[in-house]
Amino acid sequence: MNRLQIEEALWDEQYSRIMGLDEVGRGCLSGPVVAAGVILKPGTQIKGLRDSKQLSLEQRLTFEKKIKTKSLYWTIQWCEPSVIDEINILQASLKAMQKCTQQPGADPDYLLIDGKHYRDTIYPHQCLVGGDDRSLSIAAASVLAKVHRDNRMKKLHEQFPHYGWDTNVGYPTKQHFEGLKKYGITRHHRRSFRLRTDKEWDESSNH
Repeated sequence: MNRLQIEEALWDEQYSRIMGLDEVGRGCLSGPVVAAGVILKPGTQIKGLRDSKQLSLEQRLTFEKKIKTKSLYWTIQWCEPSVIDEINILQASLKAMQKCTQQPGADPDYLLIDGKHYRDTIYPHQCLVGGDDRSLSIAAASVLAKVHRDNRMKKLHEQFPHYGWDTNVGYPTKQHFEGLKKYGITRHHRRSFRLRTDKEWDESSNH
């Protein structure tokens, strides 16, 4: 599969700073939503790079180094749970991606965005459903975002060891819900999400 086909067409149109954008953590109960933006050098190929969800941890760490070395520019941005609770998870995801485009030195001339939504922007852009497996730039962004977010949640696990963040990195799991029931909500939880109060947990356990 040629994951550079879209970029190659744009490079032929004289775009030279094509930023791939992706985010991770939308479905989590805790932690930030994290986005990354990656601008590859025209003609760059990173063999084997694809959607971060299809890669092992070892592969993601290897690709992380290659991406940072071979990129013209990369950045990682995020929105904390307080922002997610204020503007909702979709808008927070879009805001985190938009922040990537606004960082000093980014200066993209075209955006490739994973998904079907984006905010109004001055930049020409394409939204690509399944883009993290169709575009090398987006795949690169997905790897950087996931590695960063997973590492962050594993560090938070050291302070809050009751929720299993070292393995579930904030996603809904039995261990996460059991931690919520026993120890309650932390400042890193998204209060606008369904976190299950004790009453809700007890009722759901009876079904």
